[in-house]
This record gives sequence, structure tokens and C-alpha cells, in this order.
Amino acid sequence: MLAIRFSRKGKKKQPTYRLIVNEKTKDTQGDYLENLGIYNPRTKVAELKADRIKYWLGMGAQPSATVWNLLVSKGIIEGKKRKVSKISKKRAAKQATEAPKAEEAPKVAPQTIIIEKTPKENEALKIEEILPAKETPKEKEAVKPEIEPQAEQEPKIETKPKTEVKVEEAPKTEVKPEIEKKKEEIVAKIE
Repeated sequence: MLAIRFSRKGKKKQPTYRLIVNEKTKDTQGDYLENLGIYNPRTKVAELKADRIKYWLGMGAQPSATVWNLLVSKGIIEGKKRKVSKISKKRAAKQATEAPKAEEAPKVAPQTIIIEKTPKENEALKIEEILPAKETPKEKEAVKPEIEPQAEQEPKIETKPKTEVKVEEAPKTEVKPEIEKKKEEIVAKIE
């Protein structure tokens, strides 16, 4: 079978290629039937004999994938470009096994997680809801200049009215002494 292939020529790291016709089983560096042109991949210059290429294609010569792509890009023949790189059998097998796994993986919608709290945690939350938020140091500084006493008068101390704190107990729970101490501390801070 005849083949139209590249034969590498040129210096080291400066390749140029001859486009030749020879038997598929023969070496590209040996004898060939005809030189159909040259191609320099560095400058992308191709000097091809279009009429001779069409003649050999008519005689049944098969171009290599790279030669086919060059001929399509230069407009000598029509068709789609071919894949030049080959995938090894091992990699092809790996891709074949990975593709079904990716398709099989079900897409899970986001779920809401409900966390149930123990009666002790519920009791602590009720206390936090009743208590006022703590003041930050910046808020305290902002309040100080307004209350500063004048040098001639006695300082006035404003007292806030006492607020009642209602603590609801959770049904059927035993309260540990630690929690009771914390409750008393919180109530003392509020008063």
C-alpha cells in the first residue's frame, strides 16, 4: 500500500520535512517514489505540488493524519481534519471506566439539617432571649462624656428601673446546680 508521509530533514532542532510517496512498510529515510513538496513547521511555509498529490491520491495512496490535516488547511483536498494524537490502550481503558462513573453519580439537591436541642439548651436559649445584649467598650466610652459630672455640682447618678426577668423552665427536666448559679449571676448583672 502506498502512503504519503513526511520525511524529516534539516538541522538539529530546526526540522524541515519532505512530503514523499513510498510503500507504507518502507522507512521514510530510504528510497521513495516521488518528492511532492517541502514543509517548514517553524515558518509554516509549504511548497506542495498539488497536481501530483491529487494524482497519487487517485492511485490509492493514503496520507498520514498529519499530512491529511496539512492538505486540508492548504485547500488541496476537502474534508475534516483528523485527530493526530493517539491515546494508549491503558489510557483509553481508564477513560472508558471514568466516563460511566461520572454519568452515574446522582446530583443531590441541598438538604436542610434540623438539629434538635436538649431541654437544657432550650432553657439557656430562653435566658439569652430575655437578657439585653452586652455593651461593647466603644459604646461605654460614647456614654461616658454625656454623664460626666461638673466640678461645682455633686455627681448625679442615674438609676435604671429594675426589670423583671422571667425564666421559664423546660418541662420535666432536672436543672444542675451549675446552671442555677449561672442564672443567678445573670440576674444579678441585670439588676
